[in-house]
Amino acid sequence: MAYRYGQDRNQMLLFPQSIDQYVADDHPVRAYDAFVDTLDFDQLGIKLNAHKVGNSQYDPRLMLKLLLYSYSYGLKGSRKIERATHENIAFIWLMKNLKPDHKTIAEFRRKNKKALKRSLKLCARLCLKMDLIQGNVLFVDSTKIRAAAGKKHQHRKKWYQKQLKDVEQRINKLLADCERIDQDQADQGSWVKMPKELASQKQLKATIENALDEFKTRGSHTKNGKERKVNRVDPDSSVMHSPQGTHPGYSVQNVVDDKNGLIVHADAVNDANDSDQFADQVKAAHKVLDKDCQVACADAGYSDIEQLEKIESEKTQVIVPSKQQVSDKPPAPFNKTEFVYDKEHDCYRCPQGQRLIFRRYQDKEQTKRDYRIEKPCICRSCEHFGPCTNSKQGRTVTRHVSEELKDKIQQRYEQDEGRQIYERRKARVEHPFGYIKKVIGFGQFSMRGRQSAAAEASLVATCFNLTRMINLLGGVKGFIARLQAA
Repeated sequence: MAYRYGQDRNQMLLFPQSIDQYVADDHPVRAYDAFVDTLDFDQLGIKLNAHKVGNSQYDPRLMLKLLLYSYSYGLKGSRKIERATHENIAFIWLMKNLKPDHKTIAEFRRKNKKALKRSLKLCARLCLKMDLIQGNVLFVDSTKIRAAAGKKHQHRKKWYQKQLKDVEQRINKLLADCERIDQDQADQGSWVKMPKELASQKQLKATIENALDEFKTRGSHTKNGKERKVNRVDPDSSVMHSPQGTHPGYSVQNVVDDKNGLIVHADAVNDANDSDQFADQVKAAHKVLDKDCQVACADAGYSDIEQLEKIESEKTQVIVPSKQQVSDKPPAPFNKTEFVYDKEHDCYRCPQGQRLIFRRYQDKEQTKRDYRIEKPCICRSCEHFGPCTNSKQGRTVTRHVSEELKDKIQQRYEQDEGRQIYERRKARVEHPFGYIKKVIGFGQFSMRGRQSAAAEASLVATCFNLTRMINLLGGVKGFIARLQAA
């Protein structure tokens, strides 16, 4: 059988007359190009002015196209993106043969963080207009993404305070040495090494002060009472625990629509626990859709009753199970669920029929009420003393002021309709995370700071939506046709 050797590299060829002929009509890059052309850049916060005075700049539309297309193919680093504009024919077509350097790419990304975040909002509204998003049922979930910082830079407040004293002493010594050298060697030219070292120490001092400011904002202890650690390189990040290990990072929050699994809202927060995120994320999605959803659903990690209460209304029902409802473990003996609340007399009845009456508020906000047995001797003489409680004061049950709403939401989850919606949650909300982390390989942020992380989270969410829209609308040509008709 003969071999295929290919053409002689020195053989003359007749190339197409235009760059457009190099890219097929159904190439995905055409979809990204068409999408950005439909965006209102005033809403993005970028002013387009072709007659701007000064040195010429790259068209912001081309730069946004470049970032979207690069991230959708797993290219995050500005140097890799720059290389693609030289080597990849699709990038050359997209940029119209322009080749911005990596500094220009990184600077555009840094300066337009708000615009990158708003691009997802405009994408979601476009999907709503094209009837790809209904906004009736929304799912909330999160995943942990590494920050652009290492674990070795995680330190406690005392460490930073000690380092600040040390670096201030070094700066004072360097300043004194500089002044002495200036006097002793005034006629021997400039002294370069010392000012460079001084600048380095001042930069180190600034990062330490930024870290200490973060302690003032977030406190020196976590909600669990542990000493907080702040990263010197990225103070906004937090210590995150994930299957990939413990690392500084952010929790990426996604709100996904039920109809086609498209992302409505994305955010990056530095709270490792999801319990305080439900209300903020759902409300942000409502602003994007310009309406309230009918059902808001999330897993048990979001089951903080105060958060659920902010969303539950006549328009919106909440489906979030308690941790006990989704746990494989059976409830412990004499669990709170075995105690019956008597609303008329404001007391609890234990399994033995004894009354637990209101004693005190557990917190300053008066949201948690403690109910305790009327007489401690009743518990001590009970045959279940020990398995039920070991306290000499008798058994105590805590009731939240919104306990009725909590029971209502738990009962809604137990109904067939609630279970069906909750089962769809995994198929809808886990799909984007799988695509973002596994397909395009987005496992770490490229920029530092919470706002930068939120911008990147929105950027990759937009990439997912565009890929999903192309598939839903029958390919690139169908996507562009619907885009032009919208």
